[in-house]
Amino acid sequence: MTAPLTPHDPPPPHEDPAEGRPPAHGQPAGDSSVPNPSGYPEHPEHPSGHPEGSEHSEYSEPGPELRAELVQASLVAIAVAVSGVLLGLLWLWLAPKVPLVSDGTAVYLKNSEGEDAIGADGVFTLLGLAFGAISALIVFLLFRHGGIALVIGLAIGGVLASVIAWRLGLWLGPTSDVVAHAKEAGKGVTFDGPLKLGAKGALLAWSVAAMVIHLALTGLFGPRDPEPALPHVASPEAR
Repeated sequence: MTAPLTPHDPPPPHEDPAEGRPPAHGQPAGDSSVPNPSGYPEHPEHPSGHPEGSEHSEYSEPGPELRAELVQASLVAIAVAVSGVLLGLLWLWLAPKVPLVSDGTAVYLKNSEGEDAIGADGVFTLLGLAFGAISALIVFLLFRHGGIALVIGLAIGGVLASVIAWRLGLWLGPTSDVVAHAKEAGKGVTFDGPLKLGAKGALLAWSVAAMVIHLALTGLFGPRDPEPALPHVASPEAR
């Protein structure tokens, strides 16, 4: 008589049937067929699979050349803005005066054509173009290897210089209180009207001229990139 066969106990539901068994022939112990879940190859010093420095590779600091260009552009913008004082003094000196006269009740232009009134805009624009060309030439000679940062510095400095010149000319010029000035001058006496800039677009003349001239000088006389060497082909006689 034989004993009844008893079935083997089934493994627990959460237990791997292969757990606890010796590794198969040719497979090192502890090796698993499951790939690395991180998606990166295993690294001997980084078990997580991420290579060293990969987390910070996308956020690299600007190089020394870029920092040097930003410093140069800032210095150019400051120097150009300060030179706006000279533009304001020249505008005040060269701009045509606007003669006014009072009859005791109202103030009128002495020259009804009003050419002197628009002459101040023209003088400011011409001076801005001249200052822009000169500043671009100086910057190109000082920083021949400069990039686009210098052009931006010239543009920003030109706008600031024009605004400084405009406000300085208004401050040093005749008073803007025409009624008080007419009473002080007296009836029938000609006096100078306030200095005005009617065309506000003249404030961009310096920047536009500086950018155009600097880009033209860079294109004509700037450093050239070395041309790639052509491959040497041996002649049939040398073979």
